[in-house]
Amino acid sequence: MPEINLKKIRQEYTQHSLDESEVDSNPFTQFKNWFREALESEVKEPNAMSLATIDSMAKPHNRIVLLKGFDEEGFTFFTNYQSNKGTEIEGNSSVAVCFFWVELERQIRIEGKAKKLSRAESEEYFKTRPKMSQIGALASNQSEIVPDRNHLDDRFNELAKKFSDGDIPMPETWGGYRIYPEYFEFWQGRRSRLHDRIAYSKEDLSWSIKRLSP
Repeated sequence: MPEINLKKIRQEYTQHSLDESEVDSNPFTQFKNWFREALESEVKEPNAMSLATIDSMAKPHNRIVLLKGFDEEGFTFFTNYQSNKGTEIEGNSSVAVCFFWVELERQIRIEGKAKKLSRAESEEYFKTRPKMSQIGALASNQSEIVPDRNHLDDRFNELAKKFSDGDIPMPETWGGYRIYPEYFEFWQGRRSRLHDRIAYSKEDLSWSIKRLSP
């Protein structure tokens, strides 16, 4: 196998810039503007975000989840409440997410507290999922050890047959979270690694905007 030289992997960022005078005073609006640009630029999976949580031993854990809604309250995603991420959020609601859109040379960091959605809100979203995804949520006890792939497939096929007609019930252990942000950072790649970083910090009912050194 040929040697992999990571030192030679470099990408010069040249597409855009970001200045304090250009960003919206409201970070939610700034996020919406950038997200719309990501959609228009056909970024692949623009709603994919890295979610970091902390376990009972203060160890961080990270994985990709999909953003399924946002407004001026916060950012929503869905999962199994008994999964690793669910039990970690139950013990410590502080979370961090990060979007990286390489096509636009941008990333967005958001930090805040995660709280469960109401069951009614979760059910409203669950009903919009494709039928096979609904069955998948029923079939998987997320994060639990399984003997092999056949175990999952057999469980899925059993439930698909059982619910071939009619509505599929949302699992009791499944639902959504809303992240209530306390911090945003908008990062725009620039030449020579002198990237633009604009941070929003919550101060009472308003947001303080500052430029950070790259």
